[in-house]
Amino acid sequence: MKKIFIILLLLGSFLETKAQINEEHYVIKNLSINNAYSNFGTSFYGDDKLIFAAPAKRNYIINNVWKGNNQPFLDLYEGTINEEGGLVNVRKFSSKLNTKFHEADVTFTNDKKTVYFSRSNYFEGKYGKDSLGQNRIKMFKATVGPNDEWFNIESMPFNNDNYSVGHPTLSEDQKTLYFVSDMPGTLGKTDVFKVAVNEDGTYGLPMNLGPDVNTIEREMFPFIDGNDELYFASDGKEGLGMLDIYFCKLLPNGTLPSIHLGSNINSEKDDFAFIINKEKREGYFSSNRGLGKGDDDIYYFKEKSPLKVDCNENINVLVKNKTNGKPISNALISIFSNNQVIVENEKTDNLGLFRFKGMCLTNYKIEAKKKFYITTSKNIQTTNKNNNNHNILLELLPDEFIVLREKVMININTIYFDYDKSHIRKDAALELDKVVVIMNKYPQLKVETGSHTDSRGPDSYNFKLSEARANSTVDYIISRGISPDRISGAGYGESQLINKCSNGVKCSSEEHQLNRRTEFVIVNPEVIY
Repeated sequence: MKKIFIILLLLGSFLETKAQINEEHYVIKNLSINNAYSNFGTSFYGDDKLIFAAPAKRNYIINNVWKGNNQPFLDLYEGTINEEGGLVNVRKFSSKLNTKFHEADVTFTNDKKTVYFSRSNYFEGKYGKDSLGQNRIKMFKATVGPNDEWFNIESMPFNNDNYSVGHPTLSEDQKTLYFVSDMPGTLGKTDVFKVAVNEDGTYGLPMNLGPDVNTIEREMFPFIDGNDELYFASDGKEGLGMLDIYFCKLLPNGTLPSIHLGSNINSEKDDFAFIINKEKREGYFSSNRGLGKGDDDIYYFKEKSPLKVDCNENINVLVKNKTNGKPISNALISIFSNNQVIVENEKTDNLGLFRFKGMCLTNYKIEAKKKFYITTSKNIQTTNKNNNNHNILLELLPDEFIVLREKVMININTIYFDYDKSHIRKDAALELDKVVVIMNKYPQLKVETGSHTDSRGPDSYNFKLSEARANSTVDYIISRGISPDRISGAGYGESQLINKCSNGVKCSSEEHQLNRRTEFVIVNPEVIY
């Protein structure tokens, strides 16, 4: 009978299965309530009730059947779950929700005060049709009222006469509603979509879950358990037969590869509508496999061992000296995710390498630090490809140096000159003494001091002024014992402004001051260790 909803959802790219569950992973049994008709599509209703769809038992069956299979239209039923997982005290679920047309596939909010359900396009006595005269499936919402009866039935805002919407399921936090549709934006025949459930009762825009879940064929009957794990049926993946049941993990950044649930849950026929109690690890699914009692039967299952999904990617970190490209051993590596420390102060090896196995679809910040170097970091996001490699290069600069505008420079405080002057001030002398210390530490280091002015004044005058300042700087450093062949100076005037303050542009004194600078550019950075 699920063919009803398949056909109504759509009359009418295989993705690699990354893993397959062992066939002994589940114990299953056929429920005694099954009969020659189609029983399918279970949903939990609290801890001890189960809702499912089945053809209505009416006295006027001959005049009230669905032409797709010559069975009566579907109604919603409820039953009490006994200790063996079977159903007892089965009865119609709600006279307010059931109509003379199809109802199936429900999901409830955690407080059981709201229900979402699928129904033929029939609302407030109107039987809707698409442009071809076909009645599609729509999704509806109702709230519970006095005597636990349902009222305030609403058509969902993203319903449309020309496509189907159904098979609802809610995330654990109740903030996301998942469903199946063939609406515009569908990748195949029917896809799984999601929509935000806003606090004010409105809904966001439907979003397709994308090719990690959906294929060019049919995806049907999604179910979200409390661990943000998605179970769904598909006939567009490499399964055993027709519709098969798959599982995938939903993460904030995407979806892990789907996993086939194996050969006792799945068969060569249609297997679908899988639900599971996350604590008890037992649940139900539907199938029309051989040796069943009817068209579609409901099966109980018990999971024998926890289902584990591992998706990890290799993060390979290489730490190098930025100035000479040599690897840095014993650099401290820290890795953060969601502001939590995952790895702390692990060290790179003799080749400057550190390796870490990270989770798929996770944001990481990778930080490298070492004494006498400037700490640096990079952010990465892993993919959903198991064993994928991420090669991360972190380049550390000795803390005496800095890279500005793609040049390695000695890292000192700004040297200032008096306006229209070139003599070395006392505060500038203190900084130049630091340059001398660094050049003595690195005996092969060669430096060009570049002097720059702001744009005020004639260009030619500024050029001469910057040359004078550069020469004063060089003379001072030589006077402190540095060989003249290791220090040179150049005046650039206003030719290399670092902001907008060119001729004719109105700027503050502070903005002009940024351009009046002296830089100590390393001519041969390869000698820095």
